[in-house]
Amino acid sequence: MKRIVIFASGSGSNAENLIRFFQNSKDASVTLVLSNNSQAKVLDRCKNLEVSAFSFNRMAFSKTNDVLNILKAAKPDLIVLAGFLWKMPEFILNEFPNKIVNVHPALLPKHGGKGMYGMHVHQAIVANKEAETGITIHYVNENYDEGAVIFQAKCDVLPSDSAEDVAAKIHELEMEHFPKVVERLLK
Repeated sequence: MKRIVIFASGSGSNAENLIRFFQNSKDASVTLVLSNNSQAKVLDRCKNLEVSAFSFNRMAFSKTNDVLNILKAAKPDLIVLAGFLWKMPEFILNEFPNKIVNVHPALLPKHGGKGMYGMHVHQAIVANKEAETGITIHYVNENYDEGAVIFQAKCDVLPSDSAEDVAAKIHELEMEHFPKVVERLLK
């Protein structure tokens, strides 16, 4: 049985989608969710779904081995960033080479980098009058949104679309594709 560990910072809709997708799988399961936000809704979702979840602070994440030791004990086959807003420390990346993936709400390399997440991305798409956008699932490296691309899915952006409309389209793409790509990576 393959083990998935998820990092999330917010509401956790992608984390919940992944947990539910693998709930009845014979091949993989989400064994742990970690959050850098003790007030994140993802922690409540995990409690309801009976998945272990912990929150941590910046010190435990990047200045000590606390989070690294939790990860080592969890023995993940894949670490999935699902709306996780902090940059992965190099010592964690080095411990899990090519085992950390992220979903980004745009077609990288467009609209990536520090500060480009969630509504910031959707607003930039609308402001730039882009004709299309999408999601990118990619490996995580030492730079924001610069790891090798694994998968992209596109959707049209209409001239009348608001940032909220774009967000809804992106959410649909994430719900449809993210679990399937994670499943493929584990095979």
